[in-house]
Amino acid sequence: MRRLLALTGALTAVGLGGNFGPPAQPALRGDLQIHDPTILKVAGRYLAMGTGFENVDGGTLRIKTSQGGVSWSDAGTLGSAQPAWVAKQLGTQPPNLWAPTLSQRGGKVFLYYAASLFGKNTSAIGLATNAHLDPLKAADGWTDQGVVLTSRRSDPFNAIDPFRIDTRDGRAWLAFGSYWDGIKLRELDPGSGKLSARNPRLYSLASRGGGAIEAASLLEHGGFFYLFVSFDRCCAGLDSTYRMMVGRSKQITGPYIDHEGVPMMQGGGSQLQATLRRFIGPGGQEVYRDAEADWLAYHFYDGDSGGTPQLQTARLGWDAAGWPVLGALPR
Repeated sequence: MRRLLALTGALTAVGLGGNFGPPAQPALRGDLQIHDPTILKVAGRYLAMGTGFENVDGGTLRIKTSQGGVSWSDAGTLGSAQPAWVAKQLGTQPPNLWAPTLSQRGGKVFLYYAASLFGKNTSAIGLATNAHLDPLKAADGWTDQGVVLTSRRSDPFNAIDPFRIDTRDGRAWLAFGSYWDGIKLRELDPGSGKLSARNPRLYSLASRGGGAIEAASLLEHGGFFYLFVSFDRCCAGLDSTYRMMVGRSKQITGPYIDHEGVPMMQGGGSQLQATLRRFIGPGGQEVYRDAEADWLAYHFYDGDSGGTPQLQTARLGWDAAGWPVLGALPR
């Protein structure tokens, strides 16, 4: 059995010999019902978006806001209808939009999201932009930029769960994927947010040979790129077995290996957090930056409330070998 990077709520980086152990994960409160969260800090306020509720408000993306990142309030949805191109692209209207990701470059906010049907790879990733995002009016000011990337039944990949990373060399990349051949990567044009015409290559980052892997998120830290993913069963409430895994590479395009040196393209991945107490099936994670520190936003299924998906955040710590660890879960 591979040695785990962290046993949830039990180990910290100090215990592993490092000097940068994370604090305990905060006890969040307020309206926390969200799935596949993304968080962006804008004008001193935290904005979160997540997967839409099926057949509610058009299935559009859900919005939460917070002044300090601990107490959260519901802020409705991003409109009440999906963009017209979605049904045309998929051949049908999906019950909801999935797994948004927020990022900012040069004052412009980029919002990527997925449109798909559960268990199918006839999927698309769309983009909306906002040049002057007001976190108190988070549903306003968005411009639909249409489709970025698609997958069809004949493709060996699935165009869902997007994540954009702007790297220190000025380039931008989009990670995505679920099941099938696993996690993929395409280079973006940083300004438009669409796929780069100069680099059409599709990179493969991680795979479980058709097994459950999704929710890719990338972080550049300490000379490495870290790839966070979710393994196993999502979206099953109390029966969910989601767990958060990680690997790293010297290059954003890979190869990524886990703590024991197993390539992520061969099913490798070091466990960061799994089910513990009421925190069932943690996953759908995404890295975000706050106060010069790196944080992870994720959802779990609350064992104390019938498996309702809930938001949780955790500041990343680092062990002596440069691997990420999470602090203890709140009670």
